[in-house]
Amino acid sequence: MRQPSLAIDIGNTNIVIGLFPDQDLLQARRHETRTVLSAEDALRILDRYHSKNLRHAVLSSVVPRLTPFFRRALTGRFGIRRPVCVTHRTDTGIRIDIDRPEQLGADRIVNAAYGYHRFGGPLLLLDFGTATTLCNVTRDGRYIGGAILPGLQLGAESLVRRAAKLRSIRFEGRMPVMGRNTEESMRIGLVKGHAGAVMHVGEAMLRRTGPGTRVIATGGLAGFMKSHVPFIDTVEPDLTLLGLHYILERQSRT
Repeated sequence: MRQPSLAIDIGNTNIVIGLFPDQDLLQARRHETRTVLSAEDALRILDRYHSKNLRHAVLSSVVPRLTPFFRRALTGRFGIRRPVCVTHRTDTGIRIDIDRPEQLGADRIVNAAYGYHRFGGPLLLLDFGTATTLCNVTRDGRYIGGAILPGLQLGAESLVRRAAKLRSIRFEGRMPVMGRNTEESMRIGLVKGHAGAVMHVGEAMLRRTGPGTRVIATGGLAGFMKSHVPFIDTVEPDLTLLGLHYILERQSRT
């Protein structure tokens, strides 16, 4: 596909939009999900792309109430007749081999499909977003399951909200062995506790898929968490947008 296209990932915290003038991602923009309350809000966000002569669009969404807003904007404003909305029934190049596949988040499907396309299998995919998710793909391209943990930022916000004297926590910089003040102690507990949970669950999954499993991380905190989760091999911040574009291309070939 050599025509301009848009990839839209609608998440619980952020809506991330990627512009693909051709094969390559030109830019990615983030918008807070809570600011989108209507089809007009979706149109306002997408209107900046009206001059790009878009021909195709693809969406993944874990917020069902917002999906029709963006579909309506794409069809009405841009004249895109059939935006691709990823579900468990979409041709992605992998087989979803779990109970109740209709409950699997579209973003996890996209990550697994593109991860397998780009790196092969077996794979363990970590997504450090609102929730931290772990997804397992076998050597022969079967999505066989995963796990969902409360995200690191979610844990921090919950802790700060319930403790009047605590301030917001930033996840950056070096991590000492122990905290010399309250904020430092919270950072250590949250980060190392979260990393320990991810490693415990992840190592059990790695035993299932066996030697040679590649571990790929994405999401806003993936780069920060790489130094705390030693078995991460590769960080790909744009995994979901690249995966959406890959799936869009698959549809154009069928």
